[in-house]
Amino acid sequence: MRQTLGIDSDFGNLIRRNIFRAISFIILSLFIVRLGYLQIVQGNIYRLKAETQAIKQIMIDPFRGNIYDRNGEIIVHNAPAFSVTITPSEFRVEAIPLLASILQVDTAEIRQAYEESKLLSRVKPNKIYRDADFKTLASLEENHDLLPGVDIVVEFKRLYESSANMAHSLGYTRQISESQLKTMGDYYSPGDIVGYSGMERTYENYLRGAKGVQMVAVNATGQKVASFQEGRNDVLPEEGFDLHLGIDKGMQELAEKLLSGRSGAIVALDPNNGELIAFASKPDFDLRDFSGRTPGNVYGKLLKDESKPLYNRATLAAYPPGSTWKMLMAAACLQEGIITPKYTFTCTGGYTFGGRTWKCHGGKAHGVVNAQRAIHVSCNAFFNSMGPKLGIDNFTKYGRMFGFGEKTYIDISEDNSGLLPSLNYYKRHGLGEREIDGRLVNLGIGQGELLVTPTQMAVYCAALANGGTIYQPHFVNSIFNRKTKKMETIPFANRTVKVNPEIFSLIQNAMYEVVNVPGGTALAARVDGVNVCGKTGTAQNPHGNDHAWFICFAPKEKPRIAMCVMVENAGLGGAISAPIAQKMLQKFFYPQSDSTKLRIDSTTLKEAIAQGTHD
Repeated sequence: MRQTLGIDSDFGNLIRRNIFRAISFIILSLFIVRLGYLQIVQGNIYRLKAETQAIKQIMIDPFRGNIYDRNGEIIVHNAPAFSVTITPSEFRVEAIPLLASILQVDTAEIRQAYEESKLLSRVKPNKIYRDADFKTLASLEENHDLLPGVDIVVEFKRLYESSANMAHSLGYTRQISESQLKTMGDYYSPGDIVGYSGMERTYENYLRGAKGVQMVAVNATGQKVASFQEGRNDVLPEEGFDLHLGIDKGMQELAEKLLSGRSGAIVALDPNNGELIAFASKPDFDLRDFSGRTPGNVYGKLLKDESKPLYNRATLAAYPPGSTWKMLMAAACLQEGIITPKYTFTCTGGYTFGGRTWKCHGGKAHGVVNAQRAIHVSCNAFFNSMGPKLGIDNFTKYGRMFGFGEKTYIDISEDNSGLLPSLNYYKRHGLGEREIDGRLVNLGIGQGELLVTPTQMAVYCAALANGGTIYQPHFVNSIFNRKTKKMETIPFANRTVKVNPEIFSLIQNAMYEVVNVPGGTALAARVDGVNVCGKTGTAQNPHGNDHAWFICFAPKEKPRIAMCVMVENAGLGGAISAPIAQKMLQKFFYPQSDSTKLRIDSTTLKEAIAQGTHD
């Protein structure tokens, strides 16, 4: 029948058999290829997925903003640093000996860090070791599987490109404290670096930048095994904004060198806007000790140091101003009409009030002097007599007008208001009217209860130079905004002293004579080709040698710099502080010259010392 129909059953069976074989071969081949692809090509991916237990967020610290000087030269920048973190919920105490051995620290230190980390957060990593070297990093990687919960993160450390320390102005950064974590907002986490002093603290919100976030897959032991979704959900960190200062790096380096081995301060600023050009306080410390891994005893040693290197003498230390106060007394008495520019006083070598005699400096009799001449030769007797005439209320009024008795509001947190005596002050101390007049005799020459800081004196000198404008002193003049890519100028306050311009002109002429005319006490501050104006002061110190003051500005015609130099326990302002100021001015007006060498001969210096006895 099959043959009749022309159907060959054998042939049909063979065809079907071949088709079946082909299909089976194709299917088997596909399975083999797919299996090979999964095992060989994507084996690692699927193994990581199999090991993955959770998604973990790793915070990425941004680089802190850079800091530049007035000429665009970099002062502070950053370098990458590697820190070791512990996540308490993943860490095992059995790993403490191994981790301590790798980090070369005592096991007790690691145990303490672990316990403190648990108190802060069990699930967030906490930095326990900063600035690890490559040998340490390699050992940690080799023992990765034995150290669950231990990770390495990249952060920054500060680098300083200057021979000057600028310790009290730049400030330093440290790991955030537990108390700060509670008050500084949600941005911060345990182990973060924050500004602790100086500009680093004041401008923290600008310098810190914005953290980034990396999403990673972790296994059962908390170890990172893969980047989550190939990093598509990661957030890149944003570098902090840059600070641009009025500080001149060369002037700053010279200021610190000139104060080396002394205790004191130099504050120089632009009298036209209040920008600080140099700001030095000695003794000081090296900010590099606080960059990266800081030994635990560094801060303790500084605290115990008897020279007080942490103490900012430029803004916190307050002293009697001595004869540098005489220009304020002249301005007040002239403005109030108590005296006129033609008023004269006969100096016989001292001034007697209430049965007590105050000697003129060096016991000299200056003869007939007016206000300008009295400033020129620094006649104590003239200004002793002005104190009771001015009266305590006017004394306090004009002192406050020039910024004394209140903070300068400099853009760092350390700022002392000093002490400006008032009627209420003396009444609280039980003094009567006659006794207060007696105190005013002493206050007239910048002695007594009156206390001022070097920064206040620099601001005061700048006002004398510019004709009566008090500018808020400041380090930062602009900030580079990395988001807008624009430089943003920071506004600072200023106010006007209500004193007639003719009075400022008289004072400026007198201060010019102090430096440039024989009989002046600051001949050692002269600079060739520059009309320097200044005033010396020697403040009595009941606890030791007198303090040496000198304030100055230059040039007389269009002042570009005003400065205060104060050296503790150094003696004569004309012999000690004026020569220091001369070197600073030499550097400012002639940057390429060797400012470490005085440009005055020995005869001039001897004359300056002779004129400056007790002043």
